Amino acid sequence: MATTQPPQTDFVKAISRLDATALVVGSMIGSGIFIVSAEILREVHTPGLLLLVWGLSGVVTLMGALTYGELAAMFPNAGGQYVYLREGISPLFGYLYGWTLFVVIQTGTIAAVAVAFARFTSVLVPALSPDVWPGFGTTITLPQPIGTLIVGFSPQRVFAILSIVLLTWVNVRGVRTAAIVQTSFTTVKTAALAALILLGLTIGRNAVATAANFGAGFWPAEGLTPALLPVIGAATVGSLFSMDAWNNVGFAAAELKNPRKDLPFAMAAGVLTVTLLYLLANVAYLNVLPAAAIANAPQDRVGTAALQAIFGEPGLYMMAAAIMISTFGCNNGLILSGARVYYAMSRDDLFFKSAGVLHPQYKTPTVALVVQAVWTSVLCLSGSYSQLLNYVIFAALLFYLLTALGLFALRSKRPGAERPVRAPGYPWLPALYVVMTGLIALDLLFNATTRTYSALGLGFVLAGVPVYYLWRRFVARGRSG
Repeated sequence: MATTQPPQTDFVKAISRLDATALVVGSMIGSGIFIVSAEILREVHTPGLLLLVWGLSGVVTLMGALTYGELAAMFPNAGGQYVYLREGISPLFGYLYGWTLFVVIQTGTIAAVAVAFARFTSVLVPALSPDVWPGFGTTITLPQPIGTLIVGFSPQRVFAILSIVLLTWVNVRGVRTAAIVQTSFTTVKTAALAALILLGLTIGRNAVATAANFGAGFWPAEGLTPALLPVIGAATVGSLFSMDAWNNVGFAAAELKNPRKDLPFAMAAGVLTVTLLYLLANVAYLNVLPAAAIANAPQDRVGTAALQAIFGEPGLYMMAAAIMISTFGCNNGLILSGARVYYAMSRDDLFFKSAGVLHPQYKTPTVALVVQAVWTSVLCLSGSYSQLLNYVIFAALLFYLLTALGLFALRSKRPGAERPVRAPGYPWLPALYVVMTGLIALDLLFNATTRTYSALGLGFVLAGVPVYYLWRRFVARGRSG
């Protein structure tokens, strides 16, 4: 199995440094920041620990971005993290990442974000009901904690699928168009999030809520005890998911104008920007709403509850529109980048051969985009998207850890290789990143509230091992035949 891809000279190099940074920011900011703070606060109970969870997730993510900068500059090819794992550890680990990305990480995230887009659109268009049409669905009962799934067609799910089809079509039409859409939507939704923060810290400030949240109840009475550490680790599921996809810009490296310099910058600058916005957004929530109102926000829509507290009923519609913009732009970035991994796998004979062919006119991996859209649409219909988020985080953390270990392996195996950018603080910062991601992953695997999902996520990864060897045997047999 060759470990070097054929030259990728046909891609259109249309993504600038600004576009790349917008891709990072836009892929990270979806619906999570407006929702998951409710679940986090229910788990940790105090505002101080809520901010600690978001801060911890941001620091870990930023360490990852700084660590990946060296790998991104070394391998500015389509596929990003797939290539880093293939070169740093082995083709098997690269394949397992691509496999899991296709089965659950990327497609599951796109499905979840698309359904969130449809759900918030239903605030403005009540006809978009979540109820499955009679005769177009079936009920499946699975072991707990998954429980009962209603699989089938509903107005919301169909609308979510239509949004995926539209964005896939936009991305088929060329990376220039997709980059313009991404940068435009990222600008709008970043401004909207900044406006929410500004409103929460100024005219929306509630003196009673502020006194309660930042007073004696800010921190647990017993302090930060060892018993709280597993709770904090489990609570990072939502915040880490909200900060995920920062690495996706590396998937489209072959289409950046200057990938060796722009990839490391975009990753670090994008993650730092989003981390600061997320922390400030939570401070704004705590300035507007009492902790109990955040933890018990209807359908966990904290952002909506905050704007309603400031503007009344119009705040509901303002936030719905903001989240629609946010999720639509987020999925554009996810759809754009994910297909490049399947393209790279195809070039290594590890995915459908047609997925490694670029459109003759638009120079985009059309088949990879379409296959991604089809599987994502199936996940939308399954009704399991909320559970998919739990699978996504453990699997994503596992591969982040392995990729960082690949950096150490490459330093050992290829000491003389060209490294346009070096990981700052090497070996201590990458080692700390490995330790932090490892501890969080272990906590998710053994914590009572997350272990079932994490074990299933690990199962998705391991299921790729026999598929890898069967696929290689099939390809070898085809060549010999």
